[in-house]
Amino acid sequence: MGTVLDALGDPTRRAILDTLRRQGPSSVAVLADRVPVSRPAISQHLKVLGLAGLVDHEPQGTRHIYRIDRSGLTEVRDWLDQFWGDALDAFAEHVRRVEGTTETAGTRSTEDGGGRSTGESEEGR
Repeated sequence: MGTVLDALGDPTRRAILDTLRRQGPSSVAVLADRVPVSRPAISQHLKVLGLAGLVDHEPQGTRHIYRIDRSGLTEVRDWLDQFWGDALDAFAEHVRRVEGTTETAGTRSTEDGGGRSTGESEEGR
């Protein structure tokens, strides 16, 4: 997972991945037109992304077509999902506490008021 996170740590590599996500499979030349770095730099970034398992390529004639390899993100996504799960669990616990407080407060007012509506007083009875 460290290799993937290291690869994603570079803004140019994230831009390349984002371009592949939006535009679909692309050659180095197409990526160089869309990401403001040279073709050799694109090639080097693609090499790092490939070693991290984030992109795959296939030769077509004299060029290579690169595409996102979504399986490379699985481990990182699973790791990040743990944080999302923890956040959802904390939110659910908060809702249970708030609803429990509301129900308890509602129960107290009924018990204290002897079934009276809110607008009635002792003298009014």
